[in-house]
Amino acid sequence: QLVESGGGLVQAGGSLRLSCAASGFALDDYGIGWFRQAPGKEREGVSYILVSRKFYTDSVKGRFTISRDNAANTVYLQMNSLKPEDTAVYYCARATSRLILSSWRAPVNYDYWGQGTLVTVSS
Repeated sequence: QLVESGGGLVQAGGSLRLSCAASGFALDDYGIGWFRQAPGKEREGVSYILVSRKFYTDSVKGRFTISRDNAANTVYLQMNSLKPEDTAVYYCARATSRLILSSWRAPVNYDYWGQGTLVTVSS
């Protein structure tokens, strides 16, 4: 099970830290992705972490940071300099063993998903 938390309402330029807590398996055994979905849009891959390797979609590079705390079995997404276009429901997901790094953005490569946490950035 994956449970996200940390979403909320923030003004443009502000920061939030999302958490993705796992139960039933060890997060450090898997790649973990963060996705987001805005109303009327497709689910978008935001960031991905596999051991120490980290990946970001272009629109969040330099603003978002993904990290993991293996002792807490939690993955984080630190989001700084937030923009109104970052408004979405954010999900974390566990990658399957068939995931190829070049395809980390594809939701089909993930088998377990959290329920999502809403991030709203006001202008």
